[in-house]
Amino acid sequence: MLDLRVIRDRTEEVRKNLRNRNVQVDLERLLEADRLVRETIGELEGVRRRRNEIGAKMKGSLPKEEREPLIEEGRGLKEQEPQLESRHRELEAERNELLQQVPNLTHPDSPVGADEEDNRVLREHGERPQLDFEPKDHVELMEALELVDFEGGAKVAGPKFYYLKNEAVLLELALLQFAAGLLREEGFTLFMTPDLARQEILSGIGFNPRGESTQIYSVADTDLSLVATAEITLGGLLSGEILDEAQLPLLCGGISHCFRTEAGSAGRESRGLYRVHQFTKAEMFAFVHPDRSDEMLERFLAIEERIYRELEIPYRVVDICTGDLGAPAYRKYDLEAWMPGRGKWGEITSASNCTDYQARRLNIRFKSPGAKGTRFVHMINGTAIAISRALIAIVENGQRSDGSIRLPRCLGLADIAPR
Repeated sequence: MLDLRVIRDRTEEVRKNLRNRNVQVDLERLLEADRLVRETIGELEGVRRRRNEIGAKMKGSLPKEEREPLIEEGRGLKEQEPQLESRHRELEAERNELLQQVPNLTHPDSPVGADEEDNRVLREHGERPQLDFEPKDHVELMEALELVDFEGGAKVAGPKFYYLKNEAVLLELALLQFAAGLLREEGFTLFMTPDLARQEILSGIGFNPRGESTQIYSVADTDLSLVATAEITLGGLLSGEILDEAQLPLLCGGISHCFRTEAGSAGRESRGLYRVHQFTKAEMFAFVHPDRSDEMLERFLAIEERIYRELEIPYRVVDICTGDLGAPAYRKYDLEAWMPGRGKWGEITSASNCTDYQARRLNIRFKSPGAKGTRFVHMINGTAIAISRALIAIVENGQRSDGSIRLPRCLGLADIAPR
């Protein structure tokens, strides 16, 4: 969440940011609720202070004519205090609900726009394959090679679930091994994370685990939900902790299953593995000093580009516009791979600088030598490899006219041939 002082002191900037992001928040009501919360706190403190003063006087020897008015005043204050406490709780709940709706500020270099059509392409790398035949999409290719079973997945778990089979299983494992080795080489501590997280952790990261618009699967009769990304479990790992500045940056690489409801994603654009309810992902996460978060985002992007260069996948780098940013993101880059079967680019990774937006919710701070108090860390996340999307890019770009698939040499696997 944003610092309330930012909203109070830079109201016009926050209001403009809401317009640029196309987000509706009753900012005036938020500021009024905030004013009333602080006003009520002042009244409560005054009541408690006066009750303490009366208590101190009553310990002494007072004549009856002085004692009785104090007793009466104390009785009135005692009745007033819980009323003020209740009022304060109601106002604070309203303020916090509105505050949760305010997105992060936006990097000044992020393009201003309404939706993905306004995203800015920064650069393109690699040659798109020049095929002398009509390209097939990954569904046709993988089913013909017995690499995937969508019908079996639907029968057992429902639409958009699937089984990987044969060489596709080895390909997933090889991709995870490749990502893990590269991240370790880059200085990341590796984690195999839980597939479940508490509601407070999901909310802290910025995922809404309840309600009609959620993309999260919740576990009935618990406060647990299946995670949509290891960003949730890695980010929540240090919730409530205070770090030493010397520990920063902390680089975490997480491997997890990811579960998403993908509500409203039917249609050819989400065909096959492009939008599914479950997939495996290797995620990057960093806790950094506030002065270094922009630099770390660029490092994450460079790692993502390295991964897809080594996987021999044509890609382009996209700077995400204000209207397409998620609430926690201050700035976000996507990598989009060329997918011949779709005949278009498709997102394969993202990297976001969330500044202190998530850290403030999760209360993750650090202390500097010789400095008073603590500061919130900045938190950066990025996809190393999302297996389902990576499989699409590898299979479609590696297809040959005889139905075989050329695999990236960095994985050390033999090409996949028809049976």
